[in-house]
Amino acid sequence: MELNQHSAVVTGGAGGLGSATVRRLSALGMQVVIFDRALEAGEAIVAELGSGAAVGGDVNDDADVAAALDAAVAMAPLGVLVNVAGGGMGGRTLSRDNVPMDMGAFRATMELNALGTFNVTRLAAARMATNEPDATGQRGVVVNTASIAGYEGQTGQVAYGAAKAAILGMSLPLARDLAPVGIRVCAIAPGTMGTPLMQSAPEEMKAKLVENIVFPRRMGEPEEFALLVESIVTNPYLNGENIRLDGALRFPPK
Repeated sequence: MELNQHSAVVTGGAGGLGSATVRRLSALGMQVVIFDRALEAGEAIVAELGSGAAVGGDVNDDADVAAALDAAVAMAPLGVLVNVAGGGMGGRTLSRDNVPMDMGAFRATMELNALGTFNVTRLAAARMATNEPDATGQRGVVVNTASIAGYEGQTGQVAYGAAKAAILGMSLPLARDLAPVGIRVCAIAPGTMGTPLMQSAPEEMKAKLVENIVFPRRMGEPEEFALLVESIVTNPYLNGENIRLDGALRFPPK
């Protein structure tokens, strides 16, 4: 795929991992749409780069998603989707004082991560499927963002772990579903990443967060996430894979 002849959409593109990805794809010559609830922050990044567009909205609102996809297609055929939007609330299934977890919090975490990722993917795939295929038959690439919590969720991460496990579980069936139209799908499972939010934590907490990382013993950098996005996008034989990005970290129970 000639990246400089295609556009990309990055959900959550105004955040730490998302903005690093936006900058990386833009440096590769793509016209990038930042799709994020934080519209002003997205517009500031677009102004900084001098290219692309920002669209505010919700990943579970079809009209908002369509607006972001329309903005991308208006600039160039949509070749890349990176789903970064996500997050969630912590909480135990049963609190220490015997109160069951609020179902609304669990549902909201699933909707933002799993449902939102699938919603944008299905709608973007319909746009990609209309592209002219490249020499290998490829029409587009989707990169989703999971977490190593989807493999070994810690105490208090039942909602977040379940949501990210759902994203991991989508990769292979999505790749199989979309193979006939030449769309590849992979997911990245980051460990502890040094986003601005994480870097703002107290020093004692940051030291605790990195103590189980094998090497290099530090938080991952958003730019390293963006480099992995680039590798997936540019390597045409990567498909249906979930790739950990964690410095060999395995989350302990707590």
